[in-house]
Amino acid sequence: MPAQIKSRVADFRNWLSTNGLDAFIVPHEDEFLGEYIPEHNERLHWLTGFTGSAGAAVISTSDAAIFIDGRYTVQVTKQTPSDVYSYQHLVQNPPLVWVAQNLPKGSKVGIDPRMHSSRWLASAKLSLSEDYEIVYIDNNPVDTLWDDRPQATLSTLRLMENDWVGVGSQEKRALIANELKANKADSAVLTALDSICWLLNIRGSDISRLPVALSHAIVHSNNQVEFFIDSDRVPSQFNEHVGSGVLVYSPSELEDRLTALKGRKVILDPATSNAWFELVLNQVGVEVLPIADPCLIPKAVKNSVEAQGMKNSHVRDGVAMVKFLSWFDKKNDNGDYLNEAQLSDKLESFRKEDPSLADLSFDTISAAAHNAAMCHYNHNNEPTPGVVSNNSMYLVDSGGQYPDGTTDITRTIAIGTPTEEMKKQFTLVLKGHIGLAQARFPIGTKGHQLDILARQHLWANGFDYDHGTGHGVGHFLSVHEGPQRIAKVYNDTALEAGMVLSNEPGYYRTDEFGIRIENLEIVVEIETEGDFSVLGFESLTRCPIDKRNIDLTLLSSHEVDWLNTYHQKVWNDLSPLVDSEVKQWLQQATSAL
Repeated sequence: MPAQIKSRVADFRNWLSTNGLDAFIVPHEDEFLGEYIPEHNERLHWLTGFTGSAGAAVISTSDAAIFIDGRYTVQVTKQTPSDVYSYQHLVQNPPLVWVAQNLPKGSKVGIDPRMHSSRWLASAKLSLSEDYEIVYIDNNPVDTLWDDRPQATLSTLRLMENDWVGVGSQEKRALIANELKANKADSAVLTALDSICWLLNIRGSDISRLPVALSHAIVHSNNQVEFFIDSDRVPSQFNEHVGSGVLVYSPSELEDRLTALKGRKVILDPATSNAWFELVLNQVGVEVLPIADPCLIPKAVKNSVEAQGMKNSHVRDGVAMVKFLSWFDKKNDNGDYLNEAQLSDKLESFRKEDPSLADLSFDTISAAAHNAAMCHYNHNNEPTPGVVSNNSMYLVDSGGQYPDGTTDITRTIAIGTPTEEMKKQFTLVLKGHIGLAQARFPIGTKGHQLDILARQHLWANGFDYDHGTGHGVGHFLSVHEGPQRIAKVYNDTALEAGMVLSNEPGYYRTDEFGIRIENLEIVVEIETEGDFSVLGFESLTRCPIDKRNIDLTLLSSHEVDWLNTYHQKVWNDLSPLVDSEVKQWLQQATSAL
């Protein structure tokens, strides 16, 4: 692979010379700017060998650098040859800073505007334009050089009936049209794939782990939608499914239809749309309104059908989890310690026993012992998967995509007898998890205002974790859904009843162990005897939390009560669905402390 990467970089430099450029910036993102990238769009991987989910590269005529964040500092050294690329921190020394430090003034820096957000391009212009020339390239150089590029996987659309999604597409389009009118906009360009699928009540399988269809859409204030997708992917029942007012166009017609918006006011989300859209719209005199995607909030607030589906899918997912955990305990009791890949595959096989499973919701994080200290560890990136060892802990973070919901759960499992220090840290994390799960807060509260509840006990003992506490989750859509979030960083989105978020505090000790406890929670409204009703969380996840990891002396009586109540719910919902050894294991795992 290193020789192959060196050859590709050499070909890239020849392309630079041919096109009169001094450097080119290649981000991990594709034109949809989503978290998940289909295989045929993994341009950064092709050019660098790096398989992480975030990063960028800059190739100049004489130098090359790859930019990664703290999650990937070890991984990049194994995948990307150091004699070709220097390793740079994506946040501390991002590509634009590196360009200014390493390229002579007057250099021509190429970008494909489809691969960068409008917000990023504005930043690039601000930091580089005085001393460097930013050159827009229509034909991405990686696409030109990538001879064996995989074909795109383009699925036939899956039509989601109201029994699954609760609200028809026409009703949703009327809601969005009213939002456009409120913002004095004529149209909105939708580039987020999950927004398009939500609006039209469709799903696809074009991208692994994300049930969407590669497409674009323009929604208008008269409720009409222009939908850009190959017609052979659209089922014959589509028109009846969405109702009148949805016009299907070929993707090749997108630029012409954007040009037809001349003279109008058009919403374009600067965070989710690539810069090419803004460049095209500006060229024809469109008044671009830099407003958030109007589908974000209504998509995040689950209706009653979606909420019930999330609950139902979590029960079925819980059955898979307890089958796996009971099987896993038996293996460990017999001293049959397996590796991370075997455990990941076995968990997936239990999920696949449910015929409704469409896919996993992300690649399983299966981490034994010290590997769990890397919070986004992926055993597939290691030469040899780690093996479970006695008197340690195993962390598994996994989830499924079902037509009625998306799941995401992390459990940290005792192997043999964990050390007292491991138990202490696990219990501090559990106390934080319970503190957030029990939160009651007024309408209008935002996620960053709740984050301290999950960290308070770790902080009090001088510990912390370097990731957010909770992310939004879609309904048979993205497992990481905005705009709501629980984290230290400020977030301007108030939590609303119907939103689903994760509750996942953790603790990670380098080269020793890692701990995370994650349930999904749905925000619910709770009546009070006071002046106003409040919001709180209802746990969706149904799976025992490993009591063998707990130091009971650190739990208060109300925290013990919470855990016992939660485990009683797990038993009530799952015990009728399992039998024999699994039911016996579940009874013990959920018994009261």
